[in-house]
Amino acid sequence: MAKIIDLEKSVYELTQEFPEVIELMRGLGFTEITKKGMLTSVGRIMTIPKGAKMKHIEMEDIVRRFSEAGFTVKGYEAPQQNVCDQNCAGCDEEATTIQPGNLSRSEQLKAYLHRLNAGEDLGTIREEFRQNFSDVEASEIMRAEQELLQEGTPLHEVQRLCDVHSALFHGATREEKINKEEMARIGADNLSEAAKLTAMDGHPLQTFTKENESLAPLLQEAKDELMSANRPVALLTKIREIAIHYAKKGDLLYPLLKVKYDISGPSNVMWTVDDEIRDELGRLIKDTEQGEDWLVDAAKVVARAEEMIYKETNILFPICSVNFTEEEWYGIYRDSKDYAKCLGVENGLWEEAEAALTAPKASLSLDEVRMPGGHLTVEQLAALLNTIPMEITFVDADNINRFFNEGEKVFKRPGMAIDREVFSCHPPKVEGMVRQIIGDFRSGVRDSVPIWMEKGGRSMLVTYMAVRDKAGKYLGTVELVQDMEFAKEHFKGE
Repeated sequence: MAKIIDLEKSVYELTQEFPEVIELMRGLGFTEITKKGMLTSVGRIMTIPKGAKMKHIEMEDIVRRFSEAGFTVKGYEAPQQNVCDQNCAGCDEEATTIQPGNLSRSEQLKAYLHRLNAGEDLGTIREEFRQNFSDVEASEIMRAEQELLQEGTPLHEVQRLCDVHSALFHGATREEKINKEEMARIGADNLSEAAKLTAMDGHPLQTFTKENESLAPLLQEAKDELMSANRPVALLTKIREIAIHYAKKGDLLYPLLKVKYDISGPSNVMWTVDDEIRDELGRLIKDTEQGEDWLVDAAKVVARAEEMIYKETNILFPICSVNFTEEEWYGIYRDSKDYAKCLGVENGLWEEAEAALTAPKASLSLDEVRMPGGHLTVEQLAALLNTIPMEITFVDADNINRFFNEGEKVFKRPGMAIDREVFSCHPPKVEGMVRQIIGDFRSGVRDSVPIWMEKGGRSMLVTYMAVRDKAGKYLGTVELVQDMEFAKEHFKGE
């Protein structure tokens, strides 16, 4: 019975029909065919002509080798000279287009990643990807990479894929589409305004950009170390300082965009990613089991941090630059002084903002505030609240931030958050809990909620309490933050 190699069939189909094809192709230079993962993923959509083009192997050599082994090659015609006298793009269209057929999304993604790893042109693969995928979840990409590992793909290849998939999927993840829809809606389709603000000495965007510039080489160093299978824990610890950068975004940029300008994409998407990157870095730093899974997870989080630099530069900062007023940038500049320096970058001096913030302003008279327990001047009352050794926040019955006491704070309270809804000041993963607590206070289910936590290596007690009048009417919620290290020291000796 004749053995026919049909060049229209996939490599996987041919190897199932004729197992000896695997060894024949390996001898021709298709070394990846011996890897089960490659054969069952890329092999399902790869034909011999397509593989030959990628590997720069002459089809004549392949046909000759199969003929010597007793096969008849179907679908091959020897090249003819001067068939086309025009340099047209359509001449090679059939050879460069892959039809995924009935492959699952995961198998298609793995196939793209394998082809990139094999050295195929990124532009060609990206165009095919865009034709076959309208969008893709970041979780799908991560799942495909995990399957590659389980199928036997070497760890260092998966780590390389963490780098190249960012280039392939740029602009195609759903989170990027959400943010870019926001940009299209407000007309922020260029970077000129953001570049102008970034060039201003001391401007908040300049500081944010400098922090990213300090982060980028650290991420590259971490990638290099991970590629060598090293565990750069100290380097990841340094990189985790980006939590300060993310905290500033969460306090000063996201809420203002969402509440005042109805631009919710960044707060709904980027904020969550910021938290995930920060938390994952923390987990990896503390993890004592640093096997191959640790290396893969570390490569992924480094790639996500690198991708966030891209998103900030090309999405978040332009959105802010075309929306925020000068006065709002002044407020962001003022409030950013409350944060520690990040990755060695300190706030520069923005002279224009300094002049505006120190200009004389109208003030209320210092009349007395009379209460059942006595009376105080406004000056006395402010000093009293600032003296209490707690961070005090009052949110009124309409869920609006109305008061923060002054002074150094572990949990930053930007002045721009005053008169803003309290829920806008919390990341998505915390917002639900805050709503539940305030809802319980309003309905009378609870009167207080104490929460103990570690912050900066110190024990903190955060207490939420319902504020009611004598008749029990709900007036708002007070948050009290107290450093409890003194109590630990006091009772240590007893």
